[in-house]
Amino acid sequence: MAGSYDDKLARLDDLRREALAGGGPEKAARIHAKGRLTARERVHLLLDEDSFQETGVFVRHRSHELGMDTNRPVGDGMVTGMGRIDGRQVAVFAQDFTVFGGSMSESNALKICRLMDLALENGCPVIGLNDSGGARIQEGVRSLAGYAEIFWRNTMASGVVPQISAILGPCAGGAVYSPAITDFTLMVDKTSYMFVTGPNVIKMVTNEDVTFEELGGAETHSTRSGVAHFMAASDQDCLLMVRRLLGFLPQNNLEEPPRTVPADRPDRREEKLNSIVPDDSRKPYDMLEVIRLVVDEGDFLEVQPRHAQNIICGFARLDGQPVGIVANQPRFQAGVLDIASSQKAARFVRTCDCFNVPLVVFEDVPGFLPGTDQEFGGIIKHGAKLLFAFCEATVPKLTVITRKAYGGAYDVMNSKHIRADWNVAWPGAELAVMGPEGAVNILYRQQIADASDPEAERRRLVAQYNETYANPFIAAGLGYLDDVIEPAETRRELVRALHNLRNKKQTLPPKKHGNIPL
Repeated sequence: MAGSYDDKLARLDDLRREALAGGGPEKAARIHAKGRLTARERVHLLLDEDSFQETGVFVRHRSHELGMDTNRPVGDGMVTGMGRIDGRQVAVFAQDFTVFGGSMSESNALKICRLMDLALENGCPVIGLNDSGGARIQEGVRSLAGYAEIFWRNTMASGVVPQISAILGPCAGGAVYSPAITDFTLMVDKTSYMFVTGPNVIKMVTNEDVTFEELGGAETHSTRSGVAHFMAASDQDCLLMVRRLLGFLPQNNLEEPPRTVPADRPDRREEKLNSIVPDDSRKPYDMLEVIRLVVDEGDFLEVQPRHAQNIICGFARLDGQPVGIVANQPRFQAGVLDIASSQKAARFVRTCDCFNVPLVVFEDVPGFLPGTDQEFGGIIKHGAKLLFAFCEATVPKLTVITRKAYGGAYDVMNSKHIRADWNVAWPGAELAVMGPEGAVNILYRQQIADASDPEAERRRLVAQYNETYANPFIAAGLGYLDDVIEPAETRRELVRALHNLRNKKQTLPPKKHGNIPL
């Protein structure tokens, strides 16, 4: 005979408690002892209070081999559902390391896939909180099939809804490819790592000795590989960074990024900008300071701040409008473009274009980095990625040349010729095929050698070259610049330009997709 309704309610309560408990208090305590949070703690810290509605609460795995039929926990080590961040809907999944080490099963892959389908249908961002030992060995190819189903959905969702991956523990083998496809990857210093093959396999195959941290820690991927876009100090810090990042992005590719009501005046002058560029064109200055002096309240969220530091990418607001900023950084390698910086900036430009975020470029570029390492490494191909990205972007595109714009790098950095909408320069800017010293040495080598005072003659010819070829009024006279502006007025002019371009509509020729040089 069926039990009473009270019995059924009691069973519901028991199963829900089991789902909420995950792997139990002992395993949760071990997680806490390492300074980490459990899956459910992460979800509730990430989302607005009381906004989480879970999906697939009672899903269990379907395996019977290797004794798995006697261990079928409720939820199967995966928490999925919908919630809100600053009142905006998001889909979130979190791997629970306390249950089978967060390993991927056929069933919890199905939970993720259903959630992603729901996110696409509703046009909202997807956030993955990754903490997994990888594929569940007991399930064999079924686990691998689950990964591939997720990868396919990551690809279909790319450029449609923002996808963010927070790596909050291990992420190894096939598991790394889902975060790699998503728009942004965050890692936690000293507690998260990513790699395709682990230290033990590497030791066996190549005889290299490397630690988990050296191979795939947050420091490695934030500096050397560029796999991580942000590095956090703790789980809590990471989840707050996700919330901040989402504030610059729209819900989907059909919406505009969320505007805010600024506390900063749109016409604010910044006198410090009039003296920030040194008189000596060989001396560095900090482009980050330029950016912070221009944007709303100096608030700038830099993306990949420790990777390819000769270029700066990040989000800010101008009069409340989110913008993506790309800027050469004279403090590192004179702001030159190389393989790493070209890749970094190209990816960022394409991400902004996907999600209707206007692009603002601060340009001070002496050219592309010379050398056999760069040429053999494919600087031609990688530099072309950045060129392709700017050419393809249809969002409002603005460029301010603060000092140097030399050679092919001038073209690549969002020039008027690749359909930038508004291009200006500061009065001291130099636009030319190459720097005046190099040009004079080539053009007037013999004349300098024959002069009674070669050094004085060189200085005279450099000044003449600057006046004839390099100053911004030459380019402005040709229509390649819309204006030459006082540096202190940069904020006001950028805000005006953004306002004038707010209704921009531009389409690309009909095609399946472009063939970016990968």
